[in-house]
Amino acid sequence: MPRKLRISPIGVPQHIIQRGNNRQACFTSEQDFIAYAGWLKDYATKCHVEIHAWVFMTNHVHLLCTPRKADAISQMMQSLGRQYVRYFNYTYKRSGTLREGRFKSCLVQTEEYLLLLYRYIELNPVRASMVNDPAEYQWSSYQINALGKDSQLCTPHDVYLAIHQQAETRQSSYRDMFKHHLNTTLIEDIRQATNKGMAIGNDRFKEEIEKLTGNSMKPKKMGRPIKTKN
Repeated sequence: MPRKLRISPIGVPQHIIQRGNNRQACFTSEQDFIAYAGWLKDYATKCHVEIHAWVFMTNHVHLLCTPRKADAISQMMQSLGRQYVRYFNYTYKRSGTLREGRFKSCLVQTEEYLLLLYRYIELNPVRASMVNDPAEYQWSSYQINALGKDSQLCTPHDVYLAIHQQAETRQSSYRDMFKHHLNTTLIEDIRQATNKGMAIGNDRFKEEIEKLTGNSMKPKKMGRPIKTKN
């Protein structure tokens, strides 16, 4: 069965997830995280991709980013993947693949859903019961977006900047968003859209993407079609 064509309109944010093969660990030391973050910054700059939010978990990675040229995200992820696998295999005296095939991705509606994806990504360590507060997890963008930590990797999205003109007030308002967890329905919608390469947004946004790409952005109904009587 041929691979589904990846959709990546310029200027439309995307949620990306890349898992380890068979969910095996991709990061086993602090140096691994540092190396990955450094190459992500380098290839994002080289390929013209803006990184807004991220979390590096033990066996997978989430990114929220915006491509600024055609095929930018695929180029970035391919280059990053090759570089990191070479490093990991050399460091740990192993061979073979590390990643679970192609990365998964979905398009994100900016106006209504972008900040929800910020939260979904940065709350991953909390949902995994690794920490009680996202600020406790070092390998995510929360400390940048919520606490003002300097970062050469992060490019703030206009929607994030529009929270407030003053940085301290913006960060405070951003932290307030994390006082309540995302509901389970939204979490499942994000996971399904990402795994199936569709879009997360309202019906109008999905229809616009369908017209632009010719691909369905809504999940197909399961089961056999209902037969009608003649």
